Amino acid sequence: MSAAVVISRREETKADGEAVGRVVGLPSLTGLRWTAALMVFLYHVYIVEYFGGRAQGLVGAAFGVGNTGVSFFFVLSGFVLAWSAARTPTGWGVVRFWRRRFARVYPLHLVTAAAALVLVWLLGAGEKPAAGPVAANLGLVQAWVARVPYFQGLNPVSWSLAAEAFFYLFFPLFLWPLRRLGWRASAGAAAVCLTAVVALPAWMELSGLPDGAIWANMFFPLYRLPEFVLGIALAELVRAGRWRGPGLSVALALTMAGYFLSGQADYAYRAAACTVVGYAALIAAAAQADLRGEPSPWRGRLSVKLGEVSFAFYMVHILVIRAGESLFGGHPKLGLWGGLLATAAVFCVSLALAWALHVWVELPGRRLLLRSRRRGTPSAS
Repeated sequence: MSAAVVISRREETKADGEAVGRVVGLPSLTGLRWTAALMVFLYHVYIVEYFGGRAQGLVGAAFGVGNTGVSFFFVLSGFVLAWSAARTPTGWGVVRFWRRRFARVYPLHLVTAAAALVLVWLLGAGEKPAAGPVAANLGLVQAWVARVPYFQGLNPVSWSLAAEAFFYLFFPLFLWPLRRLGWRASAGAAAVCLTAVVALPAWMELSGLPDGAIWANMFFPLYRLPEFVLGIALAELVRAGRWRGPGLSVALALTMAGYFLSGQADYAYRAAACTVVGYAALIAAAAQADLRGEPSPWRGRLSVKLGEVSFAFYMVHILVIRAGESLFGGHPKLGLWGGLLATAAVFCVSLALAWALHVWVELPGRRLLLRSRRRGTPSAS
C-alpha cells in the first residue's frame, strides 16, 4: 500500500520483443488503492454496527464483504513490486530491497500501534494486550499465531503487514524464475495461483478445520501467498506485452460479479476465492489503460491524491472507529440518518489523520530510515 506508482526507467527490449523497461506511469493503480481502502473502511462500519434495523441490512448487503479489499491489496502489492523492479534483486540488492520495504511500512505501523495502546489505556477501546501479542505485533509475525489476541491485537488491520513482510522476504525468489523463464512461465504461474486461491477453501472444508478455519482462511500468511505471486505474474505478463485479458469495462463487470457472489458464498470462500479473478483482471486492465492512454476513472488528480494517503487511512481508520465505539459504549445501532452522520464523522476524522500521518510520519520516517549513514543523504537504493 505504498504511494503513487510512477516508475521511470530506460526503454530496453530483448531480442524476442519482450519489453523489460520503459518510462511509464500507472496512476490508475494508485487510485484503485484508495477504492480498496474505502471498501475495508465501510466493512468495519458494518461490523461495528453504526446502523440498525433495515439500514444495517442494506449496509451489510453493500459492504459485508468489503474486507476482500485486502485481497486486492495483496495482488496489487505483487504487481507493483514486480513492475517497479528494473532488475531482479540479487546479493546486496536483496538487502536494499528489504530495507526499502521496511522503511515504507514500519514507521506508520509503529506509530499506529502506539496509538492503539493509548486508546486501550485511556478509553478502554479494546482489550489490554499481554506482552506476547505486543511483541509479535511489533515484530510483524502476529498473523502466524492462530489466537485472536495475536492476529487481531493492537491495531487489528496490521495483521496484513505480517503477511506483506512474509511476501517481501521471498519476493526476489519469486521474481527471479519468472524473469528468467519468460512470459510463458508467468502465464503458468498466474494460472496455478488462481487455481490455488479458488481451491484452497474447498480443501479447508474437506480437511475439517473448524477451530482454525477463520484464522487460516483470512489471516495465515502462507494461505494468502498465491494472491501476491499472482500479482507478480500479472506484472510480468503486462511488461512482456502478453496480457490477453479483458479491457477495463469487462474487468470491472467481472469484479462486481465476483463481489456480489462473495456475499452469497459460504464463509470459507469470502476472503478471496470469489473476487480474485475480477481483481486480477481489473489491476492488469487498469495498468494497460494507463500504458495505452485509454480513459480510466481512477486516474484523476483527486483519486491519485487519495491513493497516496490510502496506506495511512487503512492503518488509522479502525482506531478511529474503535474510539467512536467506546464513546457510544458499544455498537450504537443508530437509525439511517444517525448512522450516516456517525459514519461521515468517522470518515472525516480518519481521512484528516491519514493525511497528517502521511505527511508527518510516513514520508519523513521513510526518508530517515533510507538516509545514508556515511554522508547523511538519502540512499539511492
